[in-house]
Amino acid sequence: MRAILQRVKEASVTVDGEIVSKIGTGFLVLLGIEAEDNQEDIEWLSGKIARMRVFSDANDAMNLSLEDVGGEILVVSQFTLHAGTKKGNRPSFIKAARPEIAIPLYETFVNELSTLISTPIQTGVFGAMMDVALVNDGPVTLFIDSKNKE
Repeated sequence: MRAILQRVKEASVTVDGEIVSKIGTGFLVLLGIEAEDNQEDIEWLSGKIARMRVFSDANDAMNLSLEDVGGEILVVSQFTLHAGTKKGNRPSFIKAARPEIAIPLYETFVNELSTLISTPIQTGVFGAMMDVALVNDGPVTLFIDSKNKE
């Protein structure tokens, strides 16, 4: 399971011209799921995101968590995070989980994350063509991979 974690001042998802999700200060999480992902990946990644200390404290040091600042989370499915680009110029998405596997894992991830923070989780629309807008704060953007826990 892979995530692009972006610290944002605000973010939203629009589908067919209608805003379906919107947050203020917090995290935009672009979530990529592969077929081998399981509950262990969900628990590790959701815990890592909930506890990540990248918000500024009184000394302007990144020392506060999402919970410390009362931040929100918007989770958007992003199968392209598992793109293979080794050969040629057209990405391969063979590692990305098919919807019948990815949707339940995505929903479980959102539910697990919601148990770890006090604000409701906002989501995109799985499988839809989405316009994702954000104001990246910093910018602070992190790549996290549950299969490569560096």
